[in-house]
Amino acid sequence: MNMSKKLEQYIQRFSRAKVLVLGDLILDHYIWGKVNRVSPEAPVPVVHVESESLCLGGAANVYRNVVSLGGQADLCGVVGSDEGGHALLKALGVFRQSRGGVVIDGTRPTTRKTRVIAHNQQIVRFDVEQHTDLSSATERKVLRYVMSRLPEITCLVISDYAKGVVTSSLMHSISEAAARHNVPVIVDPKVDHFLHYRGVTAITPNHVEACQAAGVDELTDYPIDEIGQRLQKMVNCQAVLITRGEQGMSLYDGKKKGFHVPSKARQVFDVTGAGDTVVSTLSLAVSTGASFRDAAFLANQAAGIVVGMVGTASVTQDQLKKALRNA
Repeated sequence: MNMSKKLEQYIQRFSRAKVLVLGDLILDHYIWGKVNRVSPEAPVPVVHVESESLCLGGAANVYRNVVSLGGQADLCGVVGSDEGGHALLKALGVFRQSRGGVVIDGTRPTTRKTRVIAHNQQIVRFDVEQHTDLSSATERKVLRYVMSRLPEITCLVISDYAKGVVTSSLMHSISEAAARHNVPVIVDPKVDHFLHYRGVTAITPNHVEACQAAGVDELTDYPIDEIGQRLQKMVNCQAVLITRGEQGMSLYDGKKKGFHVPSKARQVFDVTGAGDTVVSTLSLAVSTGASFRDAAFLANQAAGIVVGMVGTASVTQDQLKKALRNA
């Protein structure tokens, strides 16, 4: 069987996967417009607003990607009892029948990132967020929900944007419970939290995050293989998948040498959410029995599709199959 046929069989089985996504829920707010002049008040562009849109971001975008790729998905995270929280729950309502694991905490704002885009270029971004860890009461609600779902799922994805959901104590409890249930745990990490992830199945840092976590300068030509192997030992995980933009991806899965997946030359419009697409595809592929190498190849194809779109985007099964045939 050739490689493309084998990978397509995994994609066909995505519908059997049951993925729980846990992490920081983000509301991505886009303001679209045109710039025709500079303000007389200050040397800044004046954006004439033409439209606005609200999208699922962070862990919610990982969830959306799993659904878009044909997998069964559930979501666990925290929103505030504010306008952003209502908007995020409404956006989720398109995909789901109940609030499920989305906990409302009136003491925190819903994380919102507002991007102003003119002529396909991001002009500015402003964020509403709180970085402090969840209260112990809210953390207990999150943990209870994850524990209730572990017996039924095929993969747990941790989407960590360092907005307070992914705490050291939560990760410790979840990692131990997931191991008991033989559920793989795949983490899209944040540098400051690397030691929280000890014992998970896989992590998917980008190149800058990988360098920072390994304690090396990302601007030097430090060997990527040494960085990958250092991170694998640090986290004590089965696999480290480093996403490297136009240089593709590098996978470290316990072998002596890294496995490098080159990216296909393409026009990049927006890298927003590309990491979400990578971890979503990886979780579905691993859920359906793919090796980390095959899963990395599929994730690389999916990321290549999403960077060609403007805004927080998701990939469909048909798009992924088409990309495979053209690879």
